[in-house]
Amino acid sequence: MTTQQARIDKWLWAARLFKTRSMAAAACKNGRVQVGSRTVKPSYLLKVGDVVQVRKSPVTFSYKVLQCIEQRVGAKLVPEVYENVTDSSQYELLEMNRISGFVDRARGTGRPTKKERRALDAFIEEDDTLLDDDRFDF
Repeated sequence: MTTQQARIDKWLWAARLFKTRSMAAAACKNGRVQVGSRTVKPSYLLKVGDVVQVRKSPVTFSYKVLQCIEQRVGAKLVPEVYENVTDSSQYELLEMNRISGFVDRARGTGRPTKKERRALDAFIEEDDTLLDDDRFDF
């Protein structure tokens, strides 16, 4: 059942762009959702043909509204609800961010793992017991 208008928070949830409606509303409240170039509140009434921009760091996704729905639809029906018009440069940015993450971090750099931390703690404890020994009077 489609109507002429829909609340943006309900539409974002129904179109499966957010897992819950409260997450969609929070994104609107925090200024991460825009229609055109205007930041909108969760109660904004969306119309067919509007372009919705959703910023999920580091990328801003853009969607053209094809249907105004407020009831969640199956994943197979999502292409009938919106058209993804995200610029290809945004996807390149996403790919660059994914590649430059922790994937290629050299072993031994950064924070110690849980196992390494326990070994360090055991080593330090062992050192302290040697100093507490009565054989050494300084």
